[in-house]
Amino acid sequence: MLRPLRLHDPVWVTADDSVLNVALVYPMQGPAGIFGPTCEACARLAAEEVNKAGGVLGKELRLVEVDGGRDPQVVARDVEALVATGAVHGVTGWHISSVREAVAPRVAHRVPYVYTALYEGGERTEGVFMTSETPDWQLLPAMRLLAETRGVRRWFVVGNNYVWPRRTARAAHRYARASRGRVCGEAYLPLGTEDFRAVLRRIEHTDADGVLMLLVGSDAVRFNRAFAASELDHRCLRLSTLMDENMLMASGPEATGDLFSTAGFFASLANQHTLDFHGQYSARFGIEAPAPGSLGESCYEGVLLLAALVEQARTLDVSAIGAAAETVSYEGPRGLLRLHDRHVRQRIYLAEADGLDFNVLAQLRAPHELL
Repeated sequence: MLRPLRLHDPVWVTADDSVLNVALVYPMQGPAGIFGPTCEACARLAAEEVNKAGGVLGKELRLVEVDGGRDPQVVARDVEALVATGAVHGVTGWHISSVREAVAPRVAHRVPYVYTALYEGGERTEGVFMTSETPDWQLLPAMRLLAETRGVRRWFVVGNNYVWPRRTARAAHRYARASRGRVCGEAYLPLGTEDFRAVLRRIEHTDADGVLMLLVGSDAVRFNRAFAASELDHRCLRLSTLMDENMLMASGPEATGDLFSTAGFFASLANQHTLDFHGQYSARFGIEAPAPGSLGESCYEGVLLLAALVEQARTLDVSAIGAAAETVSYEGPRGLLRLHDRHVRQRIYLAEADGLDFNVLAQLRAPHELL
């Protein structure tokens, strides 16, 4: 495979009709930079597999890496420039929702854009396709199950101050009421927060028995450590919809007690699709590679879906790809997946942290099964 290129690479604009360039937008800095390396590795593995199978429309797929950990408008400007000059023919990757909201209006009508991060739901921009979890499929059944099995009724929300945590918290109010509970407090903090003392005092002064963590990357790591140091983990369980094995390792085993996560993929899942993926990943990158948790693995899904969309439509035209999307399927670490309303429908799991790994407890019920 042609080596992945970064935006500052002097050859990134080279035109080549035998290559289909795809912008891989993932965080190389900031709070989400903690799982950036696994995003890059998983996307590279998927691109290599696509190319071994013949590429996309007979062309070799090449990744052009863009740092999605910067200011959203800066990221959007750079991605738009790549698209406008014909340097890339598609966009994928994990980046926070504020980056997606800046990028989508600029590029989605020109090239297919496969967004791989879990998000707040509601994206309807033509040309945008979603591989990951939304609150109705991910958070609602997890809160319901924890209410049933652990008796959690009073939730305190701690999130970063941008669109995903705030809109997800709105949904959490509804989900708590559906489980005969309530949200008893909320706090929103800037990305990059290091001091959580004031928030922990607020939690202490409520009757919360559960904390919903909507924090990104290293912010969540620091919160986990502060939460355990305050001994609030003896009183409240934590539930996160954005927590992978890299974040567990950074938190440390003493900070992960009674911590739950919900996602469409966990590295500890013992099914054939996951085992095959681990074999391919370790064979390619070795045992010292970053853990391929759900956040990085989503970039593998993104490359596979983008390739499948273009192959099914037999064109790079966004309208034609959208028209064919409901007939698209692809098989990866999360199993055989299809699109509905431009969102991938998949199994979602609840897992409990066990030191530095996750113990998968249950496959969650779909939203319509909870009605």
